[in-house]
Amino acid sequence: MTESGKVLYVIVCAAGPAGDVGKLVTMAQDDGWTVQIVATPNALDFIDVPALEKQTGRPVRSQYRKPGDPKPPRADAIIVAPATYNTINKFAQGIADTYALGLLAEAPGLGIPVVVLPFVNSALAAREPFRRSIDSLRSEGIEVLFGPGDFEPHHPGTGADSFVVYPWQRALKKVGEEVAESAEI
Repeated sequence: MTESGKVLYVIVCAAGPAGDVGKLVTMAQDDGWTVQIVATPNALDFIDVPALEKQTGRPVRSQYRKPGDPKPPRADAIIVAPATYNTINKFAQGIADTYALGLLAEAPGLGIPVVVLPFVNSALAAREPFRRSIDSLRSEGIEVLFGPGDFEPHHPGTGADSFVVYPWQRALKKVGEEVAESAEI
């Protein structure tokens, strides 16, 4: 853990529930986490950047830092939520074409626990590339909260109906379990 306590990176993708990521921030802070929001470039249009910066006391990051800029604290754990079809597939393939994906590409090798909470519709979830990506990430020890009891895909065009039941708390609980397990090793 860092000197200042537990640091949780929340990687936010461009999906409907992203506008409610402040709920996850509040829950994480209540659990003693320092939260760093990292947004994919497209997610910036889905979130209230000034409100999240005020809530976390940290700048929302979406790009690599410039030489000489201060380094953010190292993550003790990462939650990717809402995780899109695109981000899940790129993460599984090791593609690091954004700051968020660069962090994810490196995290397993650094031993940083990662929990992925998808938000995809049933048409995307039925695709073979997506199913392979889920299996691939799980085979590397990445917790993907997908399936019964976790995130279950909605029918295309009905995603907005799912925002209110999006399982933010499940992701936070799982990341706490993952950190506890890695501390025991």
